[in-house]
Amino acid sequence: MQSWARIVCTALCAAALLGGGGCASQTPVRIAPAQQLFHDQLFQPPAKPIDTRQVFAISPAMREYVRHEIGNASPGRDPRRLLFDALYQRDKLQLDYDAAITRNASETFAARAGNCLSLAIMTAALARELNMPVVFQQIDVDTVWSRAGTLYFAANHVNLTLGRPRSDRNPYTVYGMDDANVLTVDFVPVPPKARDAAKPLEEHTVLAMYLNNRAAELLSVGEVDDAYWAARRAAEVDPLLLNVYNTLGVIYQQRGSQEAAEQALRYAHAQAPDNTIYLSNLAQTLENEHKLDEAAALRARLAQLEPYPPFYFFNQGQEAMQAGEYARARRLFERELERVPDYHEFHFWLAVANYHLGNLRAADNHMKLAMQNSTTRGTHDLYSAKLDRLRADEARQRASPPRAAQ
Repeated sequence: MQSWARIVCTALCAAALLGGGGCASQTPVRIAPAQQLFHDQLFQPPAKPIDTRQVFAISPAMREYVRHEIGNASPGRDPRRLLFDALYQRDKLQLDYDAAITRNASETFAARAGNCLSLAIMTAALARELNMPVVFQQIDVDTVWSRAGTLYFAANHVNLTLGRPRSDRNPYTVYGMDDANVLTVDFVPVPPKARDAAKPLEEHTVLAMYLNNRAAELLSVGEVDDAYWAARRAAEVDPLLLNVYNTLGVIYQQRGSQEAAEQALRYAHAQAPDNTIYLSNLAQTLENEHKLDEAAALRARLAQLEPYPPFYFFNQGQEAMQAGEYARARRLFERELERVPDYHEFHFWLAVANYHLGNLRAADNHMKLAMQNSTTRGTHDLYSAKLDRLRADEARQRASPPRAAQ
């Protein structure tokens, strides 16, 4: 059985290993045994120092944009609205969603693209240049899963609100305002009920989420050493962000130090015993260490909490494809799509299954949906090329004369 490590990517807005990241006042105070969970000796030094000051730093190009496009607002114009319009209107900043990498503020501005966390960080930097206070918020929405190699990523979501620019006559108090005085910036649709239940996030937590995202992204491309140092720094920035310890556990797994992985994952699991991400990774680590009885107990609990884990039907569909059982594979991919209707890879494999079954119109439709729901420019271009080839095959079939009966 293939082993999969689970990581939470705040990829709708930030990438992190799955788990709680909120800073609500009712959250019990935890002091993580950070030094006990760090094992620097297992890793080479980072390729370059991690400079957290650069995450929210504004570039000269950003400062120039603010000065010329927003800062000189005419009397009566709300600069928040000008910034808001610049973010959303295609003839302004022309931003694209791209989940390939979590960028800092200046990188996001230069690329005009990023995931939601990147876009939120860039927006905060622009707003502060305009002397606007910002509040980051964690939004509870349905978890969205993706994968890269043997890693599963679960997406959390963050947005932010803009307050009126500060002035001596109009001091801004973050939580002492009515709704008329704030403007919410969000880069994905969020149900009103979820937005109403938003939890404020301290900036150091957002910074830790950024670092945790980077650790997950580095790990996904095999840069284990740099992934460790990013996760380690995230734990130093916000020791209460449990997802960081899950990330550290997965990094230790990848490095082959199961004992260190167990230590980090036990800490995360002890703080959130029913978190299925921590449960799954800890059970896998215990299996790697041949602690099979305890692992079996955790697997049993996991089965109660999560009878059908992420990609359950998809993985069965992949096995059916390898066996040439395309009709069965199609049914399984359709079941997975019922749970996550917009995930691009499910549409892609449904297209492939339908292609093998001769249903070229359905294959064309799902390939188009895969392209439309892709989360990176690279996958969008890949699906676009496959869609072109599929349509070429369809055109050739229509042009070919029917064969005579034998």
